[in-house]
Amino acid sequence: MSTNGTSESGCESEVRTANSTCGPDDLSVTASIVSMTGGILSNSLALFVLVKSYHRIRLKSKASFLLFASGLVVTDLLGHLVNGSLVLFIHSSHKQWEAFDPDRVLCGFFGASLVFFGLSPLFLGCTMAVERCLGVTRPLFHSTAVAPRHVKRLLGSVWSLAALVAGLPLALARPYQVQRSRSWCFFREGEPRDWLDVLLPLVFSMLGLVALLLSLVCNTLTSCALLRSKMRRRHRCRGTSYHLEMIVQLLAIMLVSCVCWGPLLIYVIVLTTQTQPEPASFSLLMMVRIATWNQILDPWVYILLRKAVLRKLYLVLHGFWSPGSHGIHHRKSTLLWSSAETRSSSTMRNECICMGSMQRPNDTIKAITPIHQVPVHLATPRSGMALY
Repeated sequence: MSTNGTSESGCESEVRTANSTCGPDDLSVTASIVSMTGGILSNSLALFVLVKSYHRIRLKSKASFLLFASGLVVTDLLGHLVNGSLVLFIHSSHKQWEAFDPDRVLCGFFGASLVFFGLSPLFLGCTMAVERCLGVTRPLFHSTAVAPRHVKRLLGSVWSLAALVAGLPLALARPYQVQRSRSWCFFREGEPRDWLDVLLPLVFSMLGLVALLLSLVCNTLTSCALLRSKMRRRHRCRGTSYHLEMIVQLLAIMLVSCVCWGPLLIYVIVLTTQTQPEPASFSLLMMVRIATWNQILDPWVYILLRKAVLRKLYLVLHGFWSPGSHGIHHRKSTLLWSSAETRSSSTMRNECICMGSMQRPNDTIKAITPIHQVPVHLATPRSGMALY
């Protein structure tokens, strides 16, 4: 959701002439361009990394996670393109809504676009957390129920739900309105006319908070399950590192969403439930600006919080603090990189089922040594003894 507006001071007039200037307006245009450019570049880079990982990975649970992550990055990328373009168009038209949008059609589309591209990342993050929780705690059910075609249907369902919430004000004849800064559109501000003016912002905020809460619960259960499995098993389980990598990324996404979206969702509830609402356009605009950072920081989670990147960063920092052993650490990093590639290619061919012990008893299968592998001094018959 790449939207930026101007402060209210000096720019609150309803009609502004084409040659009028305002200092904060110039700063807002610059901030919009920087935010839009940074968001597009970050999400494009993250999408390239995810597509490359998806074609390389053959692990089923990892592939489903990468599909969800790619859907999230594509949503953020489109959000920056659509909303950022609308913001730049509004500023280039000097915010004269009466001239370029007399019927408020563009305002309705802008408000619905903000709501859609705001709720979609929250819903997708929640869906990814639920999917990982099932993959760790119920691996057998996950392997049969979560197929690539199911993932695509879930992505479509999430986007449809966000579109439904975004289109409710338009369908119920409660269109989005131009805010006081005249640079963006959102729910009706000020005294509510009836219960619909109160319900629609509450639906938006409550759904977002429920998605954040559900993500928190699922990520907590998944992390506890992984820690419990690590404590029960002393040997290293193949494929567990993939679960740990995905959980770290999910926790980072959840933290970014809570910090960026939590203040806005709570603030909308407070404004809606006030008995005598006061104009708070500037504060609301600041909350929206904070929320736009969610779509800028999300892609860096997938770019930076990868096992290969973290391993290389650790080796670089370790070599920096131990300059005398720089050559040794360089050779070690090369060997670790090649061995990691070998391990990943072998792990791709087999699904990790080590977490299945949480569903059924742990049956220990003892290997029977073949007769041809018995030592010679034991396999050769001695005097008075017969080998049966």
